[in-house]
Amino acid sequence: MSVANAKHTVLHPVVPYTGPVPGGLHPGEIIIIQGSVPPDADSSLLQGSWTREETLHQLPYKHGAPFETIILAQGDAFKVAVNGAHLLEYKHKIPLNRVDTLSVSGGVSVHAIAYIPNSAIYSESGDLALPYKGSILKGLIPGQHITIKGQSTCADGTENVALHLNPRIKSGVFIRNSYLGGSWGQEERELPFFPFSSGGYFEILLLCQPHQFKLAVNGCHLFEFRHRVQDLSSIDQLEIMGDLELADVKLW
Repeated sequence: MSVANAKHTVLHPVVPYTGPVPGGLHPGEIIIIQGSVPPDADSSLLQGSWTREETLHQLPYKHGAPFETIILAQGDAFKVAVNGAHLLEYKHKIPLNRVDTLSVSGGVSVHAIAYIPNSAIYSESGDLALPYKGSILKGLIPGQHITIKGQSTCADGTENVALHLNPRIKSGVFIRNSYLGGSWGQEERELPFFPFSSGGYFEILLLCQPHQFKLAVNGCHLFEFRHRVQDLSSIDQLEIMGDLELADVKLW
């Protein structure tokens, strides 16, 4: 995720690191921690730093690999994603407005810690009308996320479409495609499971990476879609339509 809109950035802190959270935390704000795990990191220290008893079944941090941890502050909980995949939700033990310190420890090297204010995030919520159309200022850049929340109600454009998502609840099929130069491309349908149900709540997380989109539904990774439009900055519109009640759309 880009740290260009950060209100405060700490570069190359010495670990263990403890520092203040500038201005405290508020709902909608984000903390980004970018770093890497040294190849010779002590596994037991990693386990002790990052796991919780019977909570995480698989560590997302790998020896010798970079990582990006994103912590989203919400009114009742923190949501944590690592390398674009939802990891956990942690209910607040103290009021959010009392959170004033961040601590990082363990066998990791931290390159940057960034605090992203809520004002740097595009967000709309409430009873959003369909079809929905929103502008993505300056287009997409690698590292940005789009979150779509809503509820399904029941089970031909002319412009270029970089990524077309078409879940079909009755048949249990989730079609991905693109519409470029006046014609549809090759459909992609393979799924590990179908995540939607008639009348069911859903939360879609779409991560833009340099060479592909990654999509998760309700916290579970679903698929990747390789970019067919190479100029990501030209992707400047988001449209949502169909049989659903749209509750929230966020770009961050």
